Amino acid sequence: MLTTVCVALSSLTFLLGYGLARFPWRRTALPEGRRKDEATFTTLHIAALAAPALRTGLNRDSARKAVRHLHTLLGTHAVAITSTDAALAWDGPCTDDVLTYARATLAAGHAQVFPGEPHGAVVVPLTVDGTVVGALAAFDDEVSAALVRTVTEVGRWVSGQLELADLDASRRRALEAEMRALRAQISPHFVYNALTTIASFVRTNPRRARELLLDFADFSRYALRRAHDFTTLADELTCVDRYLLLERARFGDKLRFSMQVAPEVLPVPVPFLCLQPLVENAIKHGMRGRGGTGEVRVVVSDAGPEAHITVEDDGAGMDPECARRMLDEDPAREGSGIGLANVDLRMRQIYGDGYGLVVETALGAGTKVRLRVPKTQLGSM
Repeated sequence: MLTTVCVALSSLTFLLGYGLARFPWRRTALPEGRRKDEATFTTLHIAALAAPALRTGLNRDSARKAVRHLHTLLGTHAVAITSTDAALAWDGPCTDDVLTYARATLAAGHAQVFPGEPHGAVVVPLTVDGTVVGALAAFDDEVSAALVRTVTEVGRWVSGQLELADLDASRRRALEAEMRALRAQISPHFVYNALTTIASFVRTNPRRARELLLDFADFSRYALRRAHDFTTLADELTCVDRYLLLERARFGDKLRFSMQVAPEVLPVPVPFLCLQPLVENAIKHGMRGRGGTGEVRVVVSDAGPEAHITVEDDGAGMDPECARRMLDEDPAREGSGIGLANVDLRMRQIYGDGYGLVVETALGAGTKVRLRVPKTQLGSM
């Protein structure tokens, strides 16, 4: 990631210098300092226009959206973008030899110059993580050493944007894998226990069994749906409420719980399924060491730019070192803290290391898990 950013910045620095020489349209009208400012702004603006499309990866749509901006930036007769096997997009009159040129460049692995009439071509490879994925071709009347250097640097900048797109895609795949692991952790134990509890009421209290079955259906519909990265805090709390009702039916009066929520934070976007695993963990540990009884308290408060959430139990607690190991475990490993490590990792990936779970515990003192959620949404709903 750091290497990609450094390459992108160094290429952008070169482009700024290129822009100072490339945009002379007000040379006589503006003083030297103002002219440099105008050229710098123009170069940065054009790069900013091309970047969003490139950050989606290399395909026909992104190439089509980016190529005209790259054409403006380079100022050559024509510009084309190819994949390893097809011409994706071009702007300006483009020779039919572009794919032949691109294949020769891809085979060589470095910039190639192709003389021609009336226009020569400079073609540079586009790479992602060391793998050549396509080519950038610029056609012009005169193929100079300066043009070769410029197209090469523009190609490096484009490659940097494509590599950032690949990193974004890898992050999304990792989050999706963690979501599947989290759902798998919920399903085996809770589903069995919930259905067994509901079955126990079928003969003795059919009405109660029906209510619990509807609660179970609501919980399952939410927890197992194909969801986006984010939901609202109100939806998460509804899911937790259904879960607690089912667990209360299982444990009866042995389990006590309370929820205190500031209404102002209900619309706040939160990562999907970030609270239920904390409550499940609290019930698991809260029912230990107290004669099979326990209390779970959920408090959600408004803290200005953030929503603060605490899930607390009055159980036996644990050694702080044990809690640390629980958060450090592999989230995909079976039995790894009932999702605590998974939630902690997702929070850090989405918001940064400062937003991981904070666990306060000691032997005989219960356990409190703290979660902070910025009110500004970083993902798509």
